[in-house]
Amino acid sequence: MESLAYKCPNCSADLKFDAATQTFTCDFCSSSFTKAEMDEIAAKQEELAAAERPEEEIRTDEEFAEHTSVYSCDSCGATIMADDTTAATFCYYCHNPVILRGRVSGDYRPSYVLPFQIDREQAIGHFQDWCKRHKFLPSDFLSAAQQEKITGLYVPFWVTDCDLNAEMDALGKKVRSWTSGDYHYTETREYALTRKAKVVLRGLPADGASHIDDELMEAVEPFDYRQVQPFAMQYLSGFLAERYDMNMAAMFPRIQKRAVQASDQLLRSSMKNYTTVSVTRSDIKVMSTNWEYMLLPVWFMTYKYRDKVYEFALNGQTAKFVGEPPVSRGKLAAFAAVLGVLAAVITLVVGVMMK
Repeated sequence: MESLAYKCPNCSADLKFDAATQTFTCDFCSSSFTKAEMDEIAAKQEELAAAERPEEEIRTDEEFAEHTSVYSCDSCGATIMADDTTAATFCYYCHNPVILRGRVSGDYRPSYVLPFQIDREQAIGHFQDWCKRHKFLPSDFLSAAQQEKITGLYVPFWVTDCDLNAEMDALGKKVRSWTSGDYHYTETREYALTRKAKVVLRGLPADGASHIDDELMEAVEPFDYRQVQPFAMQYLSGFLAERYDMNMAAMFPRIQKRAVQASDQLLRSSMKNYTTVSVTRSDIKVMSTNWEYMLLPVWFMTYKYRDKVYEFALNGQTAKFVGEPPVSRGKLAAFAAVLGVLAAVITLVVGVMMK
């Protein structure tokens, strides 16, 4: 007889029965469900387990597995996917050669893909424009060899719809001051504020590749999902793709944090008509989530300078460029020396004019 593990509707981790509270709990996202809620969840999961996968979906998974190769970097451990026309490549992260390891499972087939809107020539142009605004870059940072390392990468993202219950209590103050004759008056009025809302967030992204810096990917947002297409192999042609190594359960804490922060800001924004607002209670819970696995386009480049790896990303749809510029100590020292000489000359001229 086959067993069925009941999954959390928020993060898909296994649910466990807590004898102390007589509820079903999730160790990953701390969700809990009553017996009545569990009966409904179990019925849905049993129905899904009993249903056969559509033949078209099985065929698409098989096609994906057949035409997608996996390259592994022995240096940093990144796993890169490419179409079967790619003979050899390098790791976008550390630039070392990567080795073909075989085929990827159809389990990693994305549901959707956002095709690149920025081609390689345009990406290099945006990179050069960014360089012009930073005067102390190392000389080889602008070299043709470095520009050749700019890589079009489909980044694996979990894009999540979240439903939340949000409650907040706060103390709002309105302060008014005026002067009458010789007296200055200050009037302070206090208000008990309460907010309750059902918050719906759509398309909250989080990259599922542990090798890619999360802050860098959040900085390169937003993406316009209106241009998303059902996944097809031809979109991989000429580009690389990272395979996710963090599943929904591992990603939930990040999604939960972003969803709670967005809901918190939404409630606070409704209290702007006060001089000061002090929150006394905040209770924001993620009630349900719906996940989609999709590939989003990013032009990616790394640069190693003085044992530090600098990462740069260009949104392959909007051309938003992010990254921390490396600073050449030699150029900075030379500039400081010029300023020092200039300051000395100015001081000498001023001294001569005063005599």
